[in-house]
Amino acid sequence: MSVYQPTLKQLQYLVGLHEHGHFGRAAEACFVSQSTLSAGLRDLETLLGVVLVERTKRNVRFTPLGNAVVAKSHRILREAEELSDLIHSSSQPLSGEVRMSVIPTIAPFLLPRMLPRLRRERPNLKLFLREEPSAQAIESLHHGRADCVLLALPFATGEVEKETIELDALFVAFPKDDPRDPPAEISPDLIDEHRLLLLEDGHCLKEHALAACNRPELRASATMIGTSLHTLVQMVDNGLGLTMLPEMALDAGILNGTNVVARPLRSDSANREIALVWRRQSPRSEEFRMLAEELRAG
Repeated sequence: MSVYQPTLKQLQYLVGLHEHGHFGRAAEACFVSQSTLSAGLRDLETLLGVVLVERTKRNVRFTPLGNAVVAKSHRILREAEELSDLIHSSSQPLSGEVRMSVIPTIAPFLLPRMLPRLRRERPNLKLFLREEPSAQAIESLHHGRADCVLLALPFATGEVEKETIELDALFVAFPKDDPRDPPAEISPDLIDEHRLLLLEDGHCLKEHALAACNRPELRASATMIGTSLHTLVQMVDNGLGLTMLPEMALDAGILNGTNVVARPLRSDSANREIALVWRRQSPRSEEFRMLAEELRAG
């Protein structure tokens, strides 16, 4: 007696629907029509003889079994992709497609100075970049949507391997005419918690800044409002407070054209580790180490 085996395509449809919660958006993400995706999922349920998804006019709800199948599907799809990676890695290294997620507090500052050289040195590498916050980037990595992630540590990454790219110091940024006239290096105790502006939840730089200061009251009193470092700089430039910026953003000219100055934060942990991470035991580990070396050389 033969047992029906789901196809990888059907599992991709199921995972896509679970991720997007909408048939139209899931179909778009899977690069098929909505009718094709719906038909594929109906065939999957019919041939398995189970209900995985409850469909209503307003929403999509997965059954408990459906959620369990989605979790298993993530692993199956990731292992299938790693099989392809194993075959690919036996040919020319650092060629073909690499999907890299990059966090927003790195992408606009580090990549412009690194990518031109990478394009020159590795013309056969097709690097697909996706900007997303740290938690989403790590989820993409473990679910197989990304091959590697460029992010700032420390951060909870799960089971990964890593290569450090560089250490990125933290600076305190404030208006040029600040009446307090901060010293050449600013210690955490000099930071006014009622004036501190930080990125909103979901950005690891906020946690790095708070950890570097080691002042619990900052977490309670600081304003978590910025959606980007450029937004925070504009707020400081308009006299609304002060903020913390990474050195790479300063080197990239984020303060150009503003009346904002920045001075180093004096703290033993006043830096973040910029690293490339990938899934542990990935068959492309050596390729990613080579990629990290290329990024360091940039």
